[in-house]
Amino acid sequence: MIQETLIQLSSHIAAAAGATAARAAILAIVAVAAVAGYWITRAILWVIEAFVSRSRTTWDDDLLNPRMMRAVSQLAPAIVVWWLLPAAYFGGTDATLRTVDIGTRFYILWAAIHMVNIFVGNLHDALARRRELRVYAVKGIFQMVKLVFIGIGIIVGISILIGKSPVVILTALGASAAVLMLVFKDTILGLVAGIQLTSNRMLHRGDWIVADSHGANGEVEDISLTTVKVRNWDNSITTIPPYSLISESFRNYQPMRDSGGRRVDRAVLIDVNSIRFCTPDELDALAAQGWLDGLDIDTSAPIVNLQLLSAYLDRYIAAHPLVNPNLLHMVRQMEPASTGIPLQLYFFTRAVQWKQFEHDKDLILNHVYAVVQHFGLRIFQAPAGNDFRHP
Repeated sequence: MIQETLIQLSSHIAAAAGATAARAAILAIVAVAAVAGYWITRAILWVIEAFVSRSRTTWDDDLLNPRMMRAVSQLAPAIVVWWLLPAAYFGGTDATLRTVDIGTRFYILWAAIHMVNIFVGNLHDALARRRELRVYAVKGIFQMVKLVFIGIGIIVGISILIGKSPVVILTALGASAAVLMLVFKDTILGLVAGIQLTSNRMLHRGDWIVADSHGANGEVEDISLTTVKVRNWDNSITTIPPYSLISESFRNYQPMRDSGGRRVDRAVLIDVNSIRFCTPDELDALAAQGWLDGLDIDTSAPIVNLQLLSAYLDRYIAAHPLVNPNLLHMVRQMEPASTGIPLQLYFFTRAVQWKQFEHDKDLILNHVYAVVQHFGLRIFQAPAGNDFRHP
């Protein structure tokens, strides 16, 4: 209706003042209409922003942010110009009309793809701002969605330029699918690996992983379509292709953090020559220290000091406030070696953070090292230079 009215108006002006004046007048009308469409769209979006800012949910604030609103407002004048374009070039040459039409269509296509990519990016940012959702490795999926829309835009843009249907271009691309698969091999593998990592809960942002084949030992900072970025404990950055984590093995220590306990597996080497039966005086001294309280021992029979030490350390570890009692803990003898008999201490501390874990572990082990000699035992160590000095 409006197009027909403008065409009739253009005909009347052309009859009265010439085709050039008619075209200039209609172009001015189209420009005014485009500006009016822009500001009308901005006014509508301003009303939408007001509703969004007052709503209780935060999802709409993240998705319909000012950047998204600007992208929508940029699309409105282009649509108005494209819609009124035939009237503006009534009586013009086909070449001129086609040139302006192609330019306008390209702008609309760019604005639409730009708007969709902003929306996809806002959706990813909204997920990243929520603590319960940020751990999922979805960045690669969103990047792939953006690439798909950009690819669609390129195909549609070529179809506009050559005046053919996008189906024709897709058919031509189908014939070269093998070449495309080779070119985008890393991207496709990264997408598939990202989906597998996410669906199987194998990897999340913030996880502590160790990938020996890639020299990575640290926390995952970012998971994208083509790389997994790991910040090592020395603050260096290691980048790993996602599909390498699927095809190769890696260790994820995050379940250890979530379990509420971090393992200590330490062996104290006991000198074999110091293992013997405890004397009554030694038992009385240990009892006076309270180190035999709660131990199920038969004092009427000979007691080996290593056995007594093992029983004491097992009770000590089980009752220690820094040890998680809900996880496995034990003290056991391992196979004798040329360096002595390893007495293994196996338990889990409550602390899982590195610094606190090391502090708590040292507190427990220092007591172990100090108490060994009170049971008449010695810790084996290789002789040093001072051991061979003559008095």
